[in-house]
Amino acid sequence: MSYLEFDKDELVNLAYSLNREILSTNRAGGYFSSTIVLCNTRRYHGLMVLPLDNFDGENHVLLSSVDETIIQRGKEFNLGIHRYPGNYEPRGHKYIIDFEYEPTPKITYRVGGVIFEKELLFVHNEEQFMIRYTLKDAHSPTKLRIKPFLAFRNVHQLSKSNLYVNKRYRDIPNGVKYKLYQGFPYLNMQLNKGNEFVATPDWYYNIEYKEEIKRGYQGHEDLFVPGFFEIPIKKGESIIFSAATSEQNPLSLTRKFNSEIARRPKKDNLENCLRNAAQQFIVKRGKKTQIIAGYPWLGNWMRHSLIALPGLTLCTDNEKVCKEVLDTMAKEFKGGLLQNTGNISSQNCNSVDTPLWFFWAIQMYTQRQKTTDEVWKTYGAKMKSILNAYRNGELPHNIKVHENGLIWAGEKGIALTWMDATVNGTPVTPRAGYQVETNALWYNAIMFTISLAKEHKDTKFVKDWTPIASQIPESFTKMFWYESKHHLADFVDHDGQNIFVRPNQIFAISLPFSPISDEMKKGVLNAVHKELYTIKGLRTLSPKNPYYIGLYEGDSASRDKAYHQGTAWPWLLGHFIEASYKLDGNITNTIAKDVLDSFCEDMAEHGICGIAEIYDGDPPQRPDGCISQAWSVAEILRIKRLYENNI
Repeated sequence: MSYLEFDKDELVNLAYSLNREILSTNRAGGYFSSTIVLCNTRRYHGLMVLPLDNFDGENHVLLSSVDETIIQRGKEFNLGIHRYPGNYEPRGHKYIIDFEYEPTPKITYRVGGVIFEKELLFVHNEEQFMIRYTLKDAHSPTKLRIKPFLAFRNVHQLSKSNLYVNKRYRDIPNGVKYKLYQGFPYLNMQLNKGNEFVATPDWYYNIEYKEEIKRGYQGHEDLFVPGFFEIPIKKGESIIFSAATSEQNPLSLTRKFNSEIARRPKKDNLENCLRNAAQQFIVKRGKKTQIIAGYPWLGNWMRHSLIALPGLTLCTDNEKVCKEVLDTMAKEFKGGLLQNTGNISSQNCNSVDTPLWFFWAIQMYTQRQKTTDEVWKTYGAKMKSILNAYRNGELPHNIKVHENGLIWAGEKGIALTWMDATVNGTPVTPRAGYQVETNALWYNAIMFTISLAKEHKDTKFVKDWTPIASQIPESFTKMFWYESKHHLADFVDHDGQNIFVRPNQIFAISLPFSPISDEMKKGVLNAVHKELYTIKGLRTLSPKNPYYIGLYEGDSASRDKAYHQGTAWPWLLGHFIEASYKLDGNITNTIAKDVLDSFCEDMAEHGICGIAEIYDGDPPQRPDGCISQAWSVAEILRIKRLYENNI
């Protein structure tokens, strides 16, 4: 019995199958993603989605989908499925009798006496997607028709019929290649044996993506179908379809497919599923090793990357990749800040805390090293320059260190913390002032750097920074401690303490260096556990608060309003569990196991083999957001490691 079980009787039920999505990446930024019946429900779905250097490295959908038709005795059975306004056509899902995810997504169809398998595979570290078709059973001569649907557009946009599409193609061995628009690469479509390609260029109009419409976005697209491949297939025979940006040798496709299948990691338990998911976020392109924040629509977001890095790499015993990512990011600093989001042509340095997470990631890496010599030599100067940039007021957006040793950050209309949702250009949770997590991270960064400086005889740094470090605990306590309720304020501005119960205070306990007393830590942990903890994540606001929103739903503005006003985030559980272990020891094992068991149940739902970005704050806590989020996966891996170290 497979670990990832799917109800065979429910596969034809679209309410079941369209809410289960698959993802596979090439480990170089490309991916394919769809639902388990291969009906695309998002503009981000596609069988071949690649980052293109000609377009600032942003992801583009080249191959949207492929329809297959089984032909016997003059009768045609189309196995594809697309949604159009008001109906699905064709309805090939009704032939599906099985779906498997390991070692690669495989769908089995039954059409009369025909049993037909379809396996999907993205080649690692290459720009090549393949489908292997196998005719398991048939009682009369059978033909296979393969019809590709092309998009050639940015993942955030939608394709519309136009007069500029290039309908011309070039013949290549066992196939053809198309380049619909200037600037794009050719898409080389080939089979592993001789076939007939029939050019019947046409547009398929108004294909509908229900998830986009549900989210309040435009959700109708026109896709270009250049024609179809037709080939006879015998019982027991396998035909391989390849789509690649470079021309392939058709004779090598079978060997290559088999080789790639053999490389696929096992997905037979929670840890192996999470390890597989962790590898999907790590992208190597050229000399850079980076982390994708979430699939299918997020890119390389620095804050997400640093928070996710230890879990994705160190908890999968991959210290080498951890260092590669740290080295890549160390080169990305700009005046003491990291760009939070962006690509090679844009800088978006609007995050007060991202550089401080850099220190935490290095801390976690350092704990795995026998000595700190390499760490100090490689990152010491960078760490000191970041701290100086904060202290000397060199950062934008009114980020500065006050005489009390704490960081003040804020500028009207700009969200500088991880709670950065905006509606109509206005932050939903404006937290200008002293933020509790920023200053917890600040203290931790200073103390960690001082500890390394002492070890490596950097007496000047120690002398300069010890006075600041020494005053922070008293300043922090005076600024944030809310005595009557025994927890920390979320932020403090000119109007005083904002005493909303939010999860940001948990970092004052979970980080290696804490500015508060053990007694205060117990109060904070109790408040977070009592008002914010759920099995799927910490709520971003207490349900007792009148501004609490328990459901993440509706249009973009409605969802953004809920994003940090009650929505539960799995990544916060890592720091909650870590804080709990520090204070309560092995008593925390029960909570940690409950969390792990809960996510074990999720492996065959929503984003298969991944962990969602967010969950509703209210029961039954539906998953939403990205189907697989880097810091969600990373922190559940960290919880698993913490649990194993304490049982």
